[in-house]
Amino acid sequence: MELSSGLFSTTVLGWITGLYTLVLFNAIRLAPWRRLMQGHLLHVFLGSCVALVLLWSVKAQVNSGLTFHLLGVTALTLMCGWSLGVIGSGIALLGVTINSGSGWEMFGLNAIILGVMPVTLSQVILVLVRSLLPKNFFIYVLINGFLTAGFVGLVSGYLAVGLLVLSGAFSMFQLEETFMPFFPLMFMPEAFLNGWIMTVMVVYRPHWVYSFSDELYIKGK
Repeated sequence: MELSSGLFSTTVLGWITGLYTLVLFNAIRLAPWRRLMQGHLLHVFLGSCVALVLLWSVKAQVNSGLTFHLLGVTALTLMCGWSLGVIGSGIALLGVTINSGSGWEMFGLNAIILGVMPVTLSQVILVLVRSLLPKNFFIYVLINGFLTAGFVGLVSGYLAVGLLVLSGAFSMFQLEETFMPFFPLMFMPEAFLNGWIMTVMVVYRPHWVYSFSDELYIKGK
């Protein structure tokens, strides 16, 4: 979900942009740049960013200033890790913003809703699933790929709703009537897209997926 300009005060946007800048700086500092330069991983990362730009360019406007599109960042996080997921989502949003020629004042807020929050939540769920559940190929694909992506999409939508209500741009009643009924419709496409991508990747290109290991999830199972 993407928010348009005019819904938040410049002061709020300034603080949120500052927060995003700190997160982005930390992601750049922690990013595995040496590993990224090995083999074809740099091409995989840049190709993923281009794919996100294309995905985020396909939008559906539900209300004035409120736009739906699929995220796809769970797959990016599972393939590249938290730090590159944050950086990659920022690059994708930069490409979309340049292409549209507007919305620069909302860049930091949209980067958190579309990138930082879903990437971080995807990484947290990955760690929890590894710690609490058996390390199995089907658990990895179904939970980390399918279910996590759908859940992350819903959380991103509800985060946007909370921010809109707190800002006074919309009332909860307005959003419940015009916007939130579309949330269940976004769960399945988001889950299917990311789950399908991860299934193909771990079957045909497992060495491109940072979070997957044949020894951990397949051998001896």
